[in-house]
Amino acid sequence: MLIGTLTSLIGISWDIEWHVDVGPDTFFTLSHLLLYAGSALAGLASLTMVLRSTFAQRAGRSADRAVGGAPVRVFGGTFTAPLGYLVSGSGAAMFLLYGLMDLWWHSLYGFDAVLNSPPHVALFISISVTMIGSITVFAAAREQLWGRIGLIVSTPILITFCPLTTYAFQGVSQTIDPQLAGNIFFSVCLLITGALTLRRRGIAVCIAAVLGAMQLFLWWFSPWAAKWYAGYVGLPLRDNLMDAAPVLPSGIPMFMLAVAVVIEALLLLGRKQGWSARWLPQVVGAVGGVLVSLSMLLQTNLVSGGGGGGGGGPMGQSGTSASTILTDAVLGLVIGTLAGYLGSRFAVLLRLNTPVTDQEDSLPR
Repeated sequence: MLIGTLTSLIGISWDIEWHVDVGPDTFFTLSHLLLYAGSALAGLASLTMVLRSTFAQRAGRSADRAVGGAPVRVFGGTFTAPLGYLVSGSGAAMFLLYGLMDLWWHSLYGFDAVLNSPPHVALFISISVTMIGSITVFAAAREQLWGRIGLIVSTPILITFCPLTTYAFQGVSQTIDPQLAGNIFFSVCLLITGALTLRRRGIAVCIAAVLGAMQLFLWWFSPWAAKWYAGYVGLPLRDNLMDAAPVLPSGIPMFMLAVAVVIEALLLLGRKQGWSARWLPQVVGAVGGVLVSLSMLLQTNLVSGGGGGGGGGPMGQSGTSASTILTDAVLGLVIGTLAGYLGSRFAVLLRLNTPVTDQEDSLPR
C-alpha cells in the first residue's frame, strides 16, 4: 500500500514537471505509467487482503480488526472487506474507471496539459481515496511499530496530494486562492488527525519532518526526471524554459515543521492545563491555519524571488500588501478552525475503527 501511494505521488510530480519543461504528451508516457502503477499496486494489495479476509470469514475464523480495520460485508455478504482495504480498493477501482474516461477525453479534445480538466480532477480524487484507505490501514495497526511508522509516512503523502483537487476551483473566486485554502485545510487537518490518532508526543513533528524530506526529494527528482526522459525520447525542452522552482514541490508548505512544533506545544499545554477536548482541536487548528497561511505567503515570495503573492499561485505585486496579509490570515483562521474540528473527528473515527488498549495519556480526552 505504501509503495503504491508513494509511486503515485512521484508519478504525478514528474508528470506535472514534464508538461512544464517539455510539453508533448501521450497517454503512455513513463510518468503516466508510474502514476498508473501506483494505483495498480495499491489496488492489487487491497484485493488480496479482501480475498484473504473473505476466505477467513468463510472458514469460520474471526477477523482481526488490526488488519485493515473492522470487517465490512460487501455485495450482500459475498465478500468480507477490512474497512481500510475496502476504501483503498474502491479508490483504485475509481482510478481505472476515470483513467478510461481520461483516454476518451483525450481522444475527443487532444492531449491537454491542464490539471483541472474533469477526468484529471476525478483521477486526483480517486488516488486521494486510495491514500485515505492507506491511512486507515496503518491506523488500524497503531499498536504495532510498523503501523505507527506507516501512518507517519502515509499522512504527508496525502497532505502533498490532496491539494491537487483544488485546481477544480480555479477561477471561481478572485479573492480566495483555492490551492492556498487546500494547503491550509489538508496540512492542518491531517497533522491533527495523526497526532490525535496515535496520541503520542512528537507525532505531528515526525509527520512534518517526513513531509519536508518528501519535498526535498521531489524538488530534486521532478526536474531531473523530466530532463532525463526528454533526452531519452529525443524531445527538446521548451524554448522559454527558465530556472523556475519545480511546480508540485514548491507548492508543498515549507515551514510545516515549525507549525507542527506549535501544534504539539498547544496540545501539550492543553493536557497540562486540563482544557476541554471539545474546543481544544479548534483552537489548535485556528493557530495552525494562520501560521500555514502566512508561511505560504512568505514561501511564495521566496520561491518567486519576491514578486509573488498569496499562497498557492502567482499573483500581482500586491502579494505582500497589508490587505493580502490580513485576507490570508483570516482565511487561515477560518479554514484552520474547521480543519481542527474535522481532524479531531477523523481521529475518533480511526480509533473507533480498531479499539485497542493502548496508552492514551499523551493528550486530553
